[in-house]
Amino acid sequence: MSQKILIVDDETDVVAPLKFSLEAQGFTVLTSFNGVDALETARKESPDLILLDLMMPKLDGYKVCRLLKFDARYKGIMVLILSARGQQEDIELASACGADAYLTKPFDPQRLFEELKRLLQEAKRVKNLMCVRRSNREARDLLQE
Repeated sequence: MSQKILIVDDETDVVAPLKFSLEAQGFTVLTSFNGVDALETARKESPDLILLDLMMPKLDGYKVCRLLKFDARYKGIMVLILSARGQQEDIELASACGADAYLTKPFDPQRLFEELKRLLQEAKRVKNLMCVRRSNREARDLLQE
């Protein structure tokens, strides 16, 4: 099964080439163009990774990230911020909201794909760990019955 990536940006000229490139590499790619749709899509589809812009209509990327990362059901989704905002306070706020990585636009495609690879490996590790914990909890529950 291919890994699923959600691209969230209100600029189609950012989304289209990313989507094309990621699909060419075998990823399943979902897209959203505002924060509300992104949150709904992430909750419904549970992607492995989200490429998330910060400045978007309806709900900004900080809020989307925080709502997902502070919810136990979705905290395992990796979030890579892609934003034109590159001040230190922007990066720190994104980190406080739970973002796993931060790249500024315009970004180096090679650097982006290195981060994607790293975060997707981490996503696999987190999913495996969550499965082990769930199995241990189920085994403990069976023994207590």
